[in-house]
Amino acid sequence: MAVQEPIGGIAVAVVREDGRWRCSPMDSSVLTDLDKAITELRGLRSTGAVFGLLDVDDEFFVVVRPTPGGVDLLLSDAGAALDYDVAADVLDLLRVDPPDPDDDEIWPEGDLGLLADLGMPEPELRLVVGEDELYPDEQLRMIAQRCGFVDEFDKVAEPLLA
Repeated sequence: MAVQEPIGGIAVAVVREDGRWRCSPMDSSVLTDLDKAITELRGLRSTGAVFGLLDVDDEFFVVVRPTPGGVDLLLSDAGAALDYDVAADVLDLLRVDPPDPDDDEIWPEGDLGLLADLGMPEPELRLVVGEDELYPDEQLRMIAQRCGFVDEFDKVAEPLLA
């Protein structure tokens, strides 16, 4: 099930505190290990919003938002769980069965409203996830733009994409 070769992509931690956005790169190991992503984000300790944006292998993205009672998650393509452990871990935490291997349809799993309080309402996030002709980094950039931290996101993401 797991992809054995190195996983590419980007991982960006996002913090909103006192009305200001801050983005920082996350360790690349979070692209393969959801628990590491959650632990790293919890370590940021902020009174404001904290979440991670993961573009895994230019195939799909994951939004990880720790909460006091657990974690809110969004996986852009449930089918990715058939090939990537991190996506399978998301479905496992969501208590959702992986899709049938013969199903070619792309659909998200998780909380499409997890960024609603930050300027990205569920219907708009659904539209972004549905833009399957875009690469995941482009979809994440759309989220950053809508929420108001695109400049901070670009400063972190562009060097990681090079």
